[in-house]
Amino acid sequence: MELDDSRLEPSFRIDLRNFSEEEYNKYVKLNTVNDWSLLSWKDVGKPYEVTSFAREKKDWEASNQTELPPHLSWQMFNRSFHEWFVKDVPAEMDQSKQNFLKGLKNFSYSETKTALGEMIRIHLWNYAHRIEDGIWDPRGKRALFEGLDLSKPRILFLGAAEGYEAMQLSAMYPGGEIVLVDYDPFCKETRFGHFPESYPFLGTNPSTGGSKVYHKNDFNVHYVVEDIRRLPFGKEFDIVLSVGLLEHFPDSLKSEVVEWHRKFLRPGGYIIMTTPRAQLKSKLYYEIMADVMNHTYRELMTVEQMGLYLYENGLDILRHGYIKVHNGIIAQPR
Repeated sequence: MELDDSRLEPSFRIDLRNFSEEEYNKYVKLNTVNDWSLLSWKDVGKPYEVTSFAREKKDWEASNQTELPPHLSWQMFNRSFHEWFVKDVPAEMDQSKQNFLKGLKNFSYSETKTALGEMIRIHLWNYAHRIEDGIWDPRGKRALFEGLDLSKPRILFLGAAEGYEAMQLSAMYPGGEIVLVDYDPFCKETRFGHFPESYPFLGTNPSTGGSKVYHKNDFNVHYVVEDIRRLPFGKEFDIVLSVGLLEHFPDSLKSEVVEWHRKFLRPGGYIIMTTPRAQLKSKLYYEIMADVMNHTYRELMTVEQMGLYLYENGLDILRHGYIKVHNGIIAQPR
């Protein structure tokens, strides 16, 4: 595959297109706040709390008469989410249509209703992940991550799942080391272990300064299965990264989440965090895909809300903005 190409695979989109200056503003909207010290919660409001939960979570809680424990909710989510990443989406769309038509032919309300739900979800997933490429969003994330003062960085990814963003960063700033951390072994063994080796990451050739394509096996990756609170590391990483972590904790715990990032960062390093955006299509997505996505507490935020949490907990925000479906912030401790 050539540079600047894009094509659809059965489960995902491959995109090696770079962005022009004009396109940059399409993929990342940056730095809407001039002075974070002047911003207040009265100005920005509180995040949108997602209250539609997965049937799997509700059934477990009804059966056990207690709230689903956090570690189990993450195990359920990881397995559910991964099932969608590995689908042959065109084949699934055809099958869902056949099931829907079969239900109509059989005059079966329940069969038709179930098939209609399946058809809506697979078409929505196709749009969000393959057509719009909103979950991985390589061009948006490259725009967000560009221009950092880094050479062969050590990257620590907290709650890493398949580790996508750390690999994109390592392609842009090659020659370093990635440490992925997740306390669910499924993430190491399956979500990362089965991440497609053919997937290309557009990055930088350190020899020429031009573009170069990297793949999973080109990166120096170590995967640690452990609770973030028990990691043995000191302040030794150039980047501490999380993607979709902060929004799973209520306000009483957000300061602790921020501290997890700060405690492993070397002086002069960067904290990079993203959260899902509070926008209408995201709210609809988490409603329609509740059985896939919503096994635990979740908020949708504006970038201003996200940034205020970080600023109030001792971070200086160097860059902030939003891409297709995520807010993104690059910060350093004050």
